[in-house]
Amino acid sequence: MRTHQVLAFLLLLVIASVASENASTSRGCGLDLLPQYVSLCDLDAIWGIVVEAVAGAGALITLLLMLILLVRLPFIKDKEKRRPVCLHFLFLLGTLGLFGLTFAFIIRMDETICSIRRFLWGVLFALCFSCLLSQAWRVRRLVCQGTSPAGWQMVGLALCLMLVQVIIATEWLVLTVLRDTKPACAYEPMDFVMALIYDMVLLVITLGQALFTLCGKFKRWKLNGAFILITTFLSLLIWVAWITMYLFGNATMHQGDAWSDPTLAITLAASGWVFVIFHAIPEIHCTLLPPLQENPPNYFDTSQPRMRETVFEEDVHLSRTYMENQAFSMDEHSAALRTAGFSNGSLGKRSSGSLGKKPSGGLGNRPSAPFRSNVYQPTEMAVVLNGGTIPTAPPTHTGRHLW
Repeated sequence: MRTHQVLAFLLLLVIASVASENASTSRGCGLDLLPQYVSLCDLDAIWGIVVEAVAGAGALITLLLMLILLVRLPFIKDKEKRRPVCLHFLFLLGTLGLFGLTFAFIIRMDETICSIRRFLWGVLFALCFSCLLSQAWRVRRLVCQGTSPAGWQMVGLALCLMLVQVIIATEWLVLTVLRDTKPACAYEPMDFVMALIYDMVLLVITLGQALFTLCGKFKRWKLNGAFILITTFLSLLIWVAWITMYLFGNATMHQGDAWSDPTLAITLAASGWVFVIFHAIPEIHCTLLPPLQENPPNYFDTSQPRMRETVFEEDVHLSRTYMENQAFSMDEHSAALRTAGFSNGSLGKRSSGSLGKKPSGGLGNRPSAPFRSNVYQPTEMAVVLNGGTIPTAPPTHTGRHLW
């Protein structure tokens, strides 16, 4: 009996110790998980799990798009669609970085995490906005002129524009952390926003450039410009919302810094999905579409202008009247040769010479009866020059009034 009591007492001690350990950890996380990563699995703070799932799904979709574009690259034959492929990869790489940076705002801050946050936020957005600006420049050239810049020019423009933000972010970290020896996490929200002014300028310029992509004579590419315009407009709305919430919303609602990390994490995930849905997927779909097949010329359609299939070294412009007159003269000459020996006058002379009799005066010399060869028969060249329709005989044609 005493043995059962001792075992029951030991079991209660084990349960109490496990309960005390669970009380010190968050619900939904393991016992050996570092406190820094608790927000990734804490069921009490559900925002971290939701944003983590959204960012993870976006990262998988981005990797899938990169894989599809890489596999289908040898089958892209249109040079206008093949040129921006490197720019597409660069944009997808920046979008993938946004989804990955979302996890840095879910876990707890330390010196390394804060440095990554401050540096990569502006650089990744600058990369995406620079790619969008290069795409807007490309689409505007296609809409207005029908040709796009070279691929290396678009990639070089995007990298140069991103390099400016790299310099700004590096200088901010060096001045505040190394020179002033301040902790990397000790920065004001206003300082964080002021370091992103260059990104805002890129966004506004891209939005203005996207507006001009809707004006041009080549309507085939205007849909691409419309998607760039939608992407930049939604990104502008997201930036206005998160800056307002980050600077003024937390203080107004008396939340302090409790909502700062959720605000920035949601901004990254939302921006990444806007880039994927409204730009990456339509652009890759347009790139992978087969080129449009031009309709072959219909030689029997008289409404279409006739095109000469053969190429002559010298273009000889002959008037239609000259060509038709040449056909008439040749036709009349052959008809005259065929009817010369059968005219009434010549036949009467031959009869009088052979029989010694005069021909009948009533028969006399008169025009010969028209034969089938005297009917106006236009040549193939006359039909082609007349637009496919058979021209009428001129008034001077001898067989016109007789037929």
